[in-house]
Amino acid sequence: SMVGRPVQGVDRDIGVRGVWNDMNEPAVFKVESKTFPPDVRHHYDGHPCSHRKAHNVYGMQMARATYHGLKDHGRPNRPFVITRSMYSGTQRYSATWTGDNIANWEHLWLANIMCQRMAISGHSFVGSDIGGFTEHPGSELFIRWMQLGVFHPMMRVHSSGDHGAQEPWSFNKEAEDISRKFIELRYRLLPYLYSTFWQNSTAGTPMLRPLAFVDVQDKDTLNRNEEFLYGDHLLVCPVNEPGVQSRYMYFPKGRWYDYFDHTRYEGKREQSVPTPLDRMPLFARAGSVIPEYPVMQYVGEKEVDVLTLKIFYGEKKTRSEIYEDAGDGYEYKKGLFNIRTLTTVGSKTDVLIRQHLRGRFKPSYTKARLELIGLPFEAEQISIDGIKSKASFDRTENGSLTIEIPIGFEEVRVESDTD
Repeated sequence: SMVGRPVQGVDRDIGVRGVWNDMNEPAVFKVESKTFPPDVRHHYDGHPCSHRKAHNVYGMQMARATYHGLKDHGRPNRPFVITRSMYSGTQRYSATWTGDNIANWEHLWLANIMCQRMAISGHSFVGSDIGGFTEHPGSELFIRWMQLGVFHPMMRVHSSGDHGAQEPWSFNKEAEDISRKFIELRYRLLPYLYSTFWQNSTAGTPMLRPLAFVDVQDKDTLNRNEEFLYGDHLLVCPVNEPGVQSRYMYFPKGRWYDYFDHTRYEGKREQSVPTPLDRMPLFARAGSVIPEYPVMQYVGEKEVDVLTLKIFYGEKKTRSEIYEDAGDGYEYKKGLFNIRTLTTVGSKTDVLIRQHLRGRFKPSYTKARLELIGLPFEAEQISIDGIKSKASFDRTENGSLTIEIPIGFEEVRVESDTD
């Protein structure tokens, strides 16, 4: 009876907010094929066919019906659907996951490969059961799976529960602390993830991109399948073996900064990177601007009053996009959204950041906290829209410089003192 009633806040019974379709395909477990005989006939909307044709489409049609039902009755919210069974085209209606996996290292490796291949096949909103659905992971396997899962658009820990509890705190303090660190990183990166979702839904670009997809000219990317790009500018490489303190990975063309300690790596080569248990290989492209929210425990916990823009110094002109809207509902269809296009270019004595804003959405934040990473010069002054001033930068623990400025800037130049 709650369905269809507008919902404000979370202080009342909010009824159905999403639907999870599971095992939504014609199944007959007692036969070898696990489905109906292939010559069973289907009406198929007036185009009669055999079960051989209808089997895979069935799951998609259920997801489609669920999507339209939620869209009709769940307003003002957008529909949220998860499906296990699907077919090409289901990305219009639903997220999915990779099904009943097993808690072992091979299935962690498989989760990475499957999600990349789903993404370049058109279905980006995908993830795996973190930790494995059947059997039970050790804490190290769970931690490494959590680190990968943070960079899958659909992220959830899930288990049959038949072999013991699988919440992060059910292993040991180390697993809990490292899981917290990476889950909080996921929440900080939400504006980047949301912008990547927008790119996927408007331009069809995969959210997860294998290296061979990123640089088709570089033959050395063809035999790499563990590394992938998460959106335009973040390079991820999971650890899928036990007991390793470092691993080799391939960096595509350009320069890349370690996201945590800002070490710089040159592209178009394989390099060894440190992988102690509490970190995983994550790198940002030189020249990129990565937006971050403050740490939250759930979406909407805090009103965001400052948007952090992590600016990784690069000399080549580099473009980054940030998409903003209300996060739910359909106001974006009335034009209430923004696209911020940020372009950076650097020299030995300065870095220039230009912002082009299209749209009329008013976000909660009015300030941007610029975090400048990897500058090859001593930054002493800043010009905002042509007005120069001596800058008082704050220094972070890992040596980057930060300064707060109004979010509406059109051009910022940070430079060494040229007077």
